[in-house]
Amino acid sequence: MSNLDLSYLYKGGSRWLLLAGGVIALDQWTKSLVIARLDEFESVVLLPVLDFMRLHNEGAAFSLLSDASGWQRWFFILVGCAVSTGIFFWIRSLPSRGQYLLAAALSLVMGGALGNVIDRILLGHVVDFIRVHYRESYFPAFNVADSAITIGAGLLMLDALLQSYPKTRESGSSKAYAASKSKESSKKKVSKKSGTKKAAIKKNAGKQKVSKKSGTKKNVAKKKKGSR
Repeated sequence: MSNLDLSYLYKGGSRWLLLAGGVIALDQWTKSLVIARLDEFESVVLLPVLDFMRLHNEGAAFSLLSDASGWQRWFFILVGCAVSTGIFFWIRSLPSRGQYLLAAALSLVMGGALGNVIDRILLGHVVDFIRVHYRESYFPAFNVADSAITIGAGLLMLDALLQSYPKTRESGSSKAYAASKSKESSKKKVSKKSGTKKAAIKKNAGKQKVSKKSGTKKNVAKKKKGSR
């Protein structure tokens, strides 16, 4: 019996799929703990600004469209699966080395999306439980999957900025180089013009000296003729 070849799983950036799997595992584990220990709307205070409360969210991240009529469940399942499939092939197309920030960002987004898709398929809703607040102001409840998606999106923007920075630097340096070249050419033109003016002045001065000498010689000749 031949050994099963699994090398294709590690093609390109596929090893980053392990990070996505880790996000899914952590997300499902924390949600299972909340479901086992807390009833819906029951809360546990951890810090003055943080508590855990079991909430059922039928909408998107941070309770978006949670009050819709029910169509959003299958809509978000399809969107989550489509996004995760696209990211899967994107990650596999990445090189084995380099682009680590992009690979990590995509893996976090993929893991978070699939973590919430699993909830929608099995439960019909997403379990949210993390609540951050200050006094009476509460941020919308979220979970580990939402956190992974948010962090991944932030890393994607950071990667885009870092990718564009060298191009901006190169364009700035090329502009500076062109400006220095234009300054040098203008200086050369000015020096040529000044050199031409100096040469013309010298030429005129030489002509004036020659004319003076010839005039002096003519005067001397006239004087000699007069004396004769």
